[in-house]
Amino acid sequence: MSKPATQENHPLTSRQPPQDGPEKREWIDEIAPDMEAYLKTPPSHGLTDSEVAERLALFGRNELQETKRNKLLHFLSFFTGAIAYLMELSVILTAVTSDWVDFGIILAMLIINAIIGYAEESKAESAIDALKQSLALKSKCWRNGKLVEVDATELVIGDILVIRLGDIVPADARLLGLGATGEATEGDIQCDQSALTGESLPVRKRAGDIVYSSCIVKQGQQLAIVVRTGKHTFIGRAAGLITITTDAGNFQKVINYIGNFLIAASILLVSIIFIYNLVEQKLKNGEVTGQDVLNALKEMVVLTIAAIPVGLPTVMSVTMAVGAKQLAKKQVIVKRLTAVEEFASVSILCSDKTGTLTLNELTFDEPYLVNGHTKEDILLYSYLSSEIGTTDPIEFAIRTAAEQSHPLVDPLGSHKVQGYKVTSFMPFNPTEKMSQASVYEESTRNTFRVAKGAPQVIIELVGGDPEASRMVDNLASRGLRSLGVARTIADNKWILVGMFSLIDPPRHDSAETIRECAKYGITVKMVTGDQTVIAREVAHRLGMGTEILDASELVEPNQSDQVITQRCIRADGFARVIPEHKYRVVELLQNEGYFVAMTGDGVNDAAALKKANVGIAVHGSTDAARSASDIVLLTPGLAAIIDGIKTSRIIFQRLQSYALYRITSTLHFLVFFFVITLAEDWRMPPVFLILISVLNDAATLVMAVDNVSISLKPDRWRLELLMFLSCVLCLVLSMFSFAHFYIFRDVLKVTPGELATLMYLHISSAPHFVIFSTRIETYCWRNIPSWPFTLVVLGTQVIALFLSVYGVFGEDQDISGIGWPRGLIVLAISLGTFLVVDVVKVWTINLWNHAQTRRRSGKKNDKITRAKLFQQQHEMDWQNNDNNGNSGEPVYPRQPPPSY
Repeated sequence: MSKPATQENHPLTSRQPPQDGPEKREWIDEIAPDMEAYLKTPPSHGLTDSEVAERLALFGRNELQETKRNKLLHFLSFFTGAIAYLMELSVILTAVTSDWVDFGIILAMLIINAIIGYAEESKAESAIDALKQSLALKSKCWRNGKLVEVDATELVIGDILVIRLGDIVPADARLLGLGATGEATEGDIQCDQSALTGESLPVRKRAGDIVYSSCIVKQGQQLAIVVRTGKHTFIGRAAGLITITTDAGNFQKVINYIGNFLIAASILLVSIIFIYNLVEQKLKNGEVTGQDVLNALKEMVVLTIAAIPVGLPTVMSVTMAVGAKQLAKKQVIVKRLTAVEEFASVSILCSDKTGTLTLNELTFDEPYLVNGHTKEDILLYSYLSSEIGTTDPIEFAIRTAAEQSHPLVDPLGSHKVQGYKVTSFMPFNPTEKMSQASVYEESTRNTFRVAKGAPQVIIELVGGDPEASRMVDNLASRGLRSLGVARTIADNKWILVGMFSLIDPPRHDSAETIRECAKYGITVKMVTGDQTVIAREVAHRLGMGTEILDASELVEPNQSDQVITQRCIRADGFARVIPEHKYRVVELLQNEGYFVAMTGDGVNDAAALKKANVGIAVHGSTDAARSASDIVLLTPGLAAIIDGIKTSRIIFQRLQSYALYRITSTLHFLVFFFVITLAEDWRMPPVFLILISVLNDAATLVMAVDNVSISLKPDRWRLELLMFLSCVLCLVLSMFSFAHFYIFRDVLKVTPGELATLMYLHISSAPHFVIFSTRIETYCWRNIPSWPFTLVVLGTQVIALFLSVYGVFGEDQDISGIGWPRGLIVLAISLGTFLVVDVVKVWTINLWNHAQTRRRSGKKNDKITRAKLFQQQHEMDWQNNDNNGNSGEPVYPRQPPPSY
């Protein structure tokens, strides 16, 4: 029996034609026509064992295949990359030349870097595994005429399920409108499918509707027939999108860019020196022997080792690992180490609404009151007319609000109200559209009636109220579900108490978090499966802008991607979205150069979490969301994101500082030795070259605890400026190095051994002190480094000074001691060099920024740039707020396009 082709290929959802405006367009589910043959199972009998075995072989198990990373391959992946490859080549060359000291040093740094990265990511994965919760492990279904309990993974298409209150739906299933034993039932099912679609309210499902895998049954009980399993379910389709998001991380691209630049410069210049040495031997001796080649190769290896940034991966991994540990203490788990750095560049945060910005709890909202009634009155009468024991979310929200807030209601849930007793009760029914109760008031010994129900019905009950009708329309226009409350007075006359609405309210910290994001230059865009009016109401309560884009506008076939992208940039949120829409929003924004973070908790967020530059799984997220994310929050809400922003920008500043220092010192080293070797045929003793590489690189590990200032706007790698500034600083350092060489050799007439030691101390200290300048873009004294960082950097140079003063390695290495006076003079000059370099750095950055500003402003005047469009929109926000009588502050600052 062949597998039906349409089981995989038939579209999961399709859209109905518009009816009465955009809010009437709904998504409906379709089952492939050729699958109907598998859905003829007798409800009270179920499938036979042979049918189950046949369908299990045909359609597969009801589970999503989880691809586990091979641990060995994962560890070996840390040995890839431009710098790692060159280090590995150096290991081979040092083995060939029997340079076992360098062999051990380089190999150790390679392994340490890999262990740090692997260990940190493995810790994060272990933490995620510990969070996993079992979903629908067992399910009740009819088989062979018996109601049995089976593993959810063994369910097949055509199985008859019994789903009831509290169950997690194990597979996509169609409701049959029958009770557990096949009897007719009139009740509907209410499902919480917020983890799939983002809808904040439970969804009412009737006979013939589809209930989705992983949704939670909130009310009702019915039989349902399985229509899709495993990867073919709604949840499986969403998870399938994850497989196409495989772009390399931005940080790895930056490291490769820097590494390739330094490697190319190192190989070019060192190769020229290698060829020069061989040519020199040819001219001197008339031939080049194998020993000559080996000697030249040894010199090339030593220079390469000293020049290439062997500590770059290790320093950056340690720096990010320190940041990850800091975040872990704040209940933020970093799954991918490089996400610590990439978060610093995020300029747009797309946040899931339900359960993230809001509580995902239906809550009693501020009521509309008439006839002198108070909030306590409407809460009391609503409670007295509520049905006890039902799990209906509206009734539950009313009871919860009264038990928490009304002084006369028993907070322990006994359903008693001090001074009042319900003598008769009529529950809500679809015909009357209201519930009523007769209540005996002990203080007056009178009985009165209360009613709660649809607002139009209650208004009609009290004889009409135009003002209340307008309020109902107002609440409806804001997407709020309202109910009316009335009571009787003398002569059994009904009077209106008021109207109240129910809403999934914003979390207490969401508005503050959004304001903090704006403070740090990050625009928050809401993403939800709810209707547009509900999204707009929540956005208003959070202090965001209320320009909500309907999902239909993301897929209009007659609009270009550029037009849709501009809509996304302008929008404050997106409503009625499905997984493909979330993925598309992230993709369009990324195509415009934005760094996008996405938060979410459900399967519907998984693909977008994977696609985003930084995917953030919030507290209580599903396994699919956690697996697809880079960061996992262990505390509710988004408040922890602010800690992530601050920490990531601190880490970014440290990484940028080290990159500038490392590139500058590498270029200085290459330029000086290239020129001095070709011009003067002078070589530094190999032991000094090794010391410069190992001692200084080891000291830079302490940058992970250095003091830095937190940027108030997203950080981006300005690689062109980084390279240009490094070249400028390299030239300044090189001039001082050449001056040292020629003054000590030709003016002060030092011996060759003393010259080698003097140049070692200078080349060790002068570029190393520059690290105090590269820490910040402004003058070094504007931000004081941490004392551990200062102590270690200065400590390395004290060691170098001691070695130089006493000539520790001896005359047999062409090394002589220089004494304390000369040693201290060299260090003093190096400190002075660092101050000169600092001034040059600030001037160069200012000139670069000025040139960039002029270049941007030099565009044609008849073209309005996107930045101007955003500025105009920003001004309109101010004006609109003033016209609406608000505080005069913009609703929400929009993020201008990147100008890097």
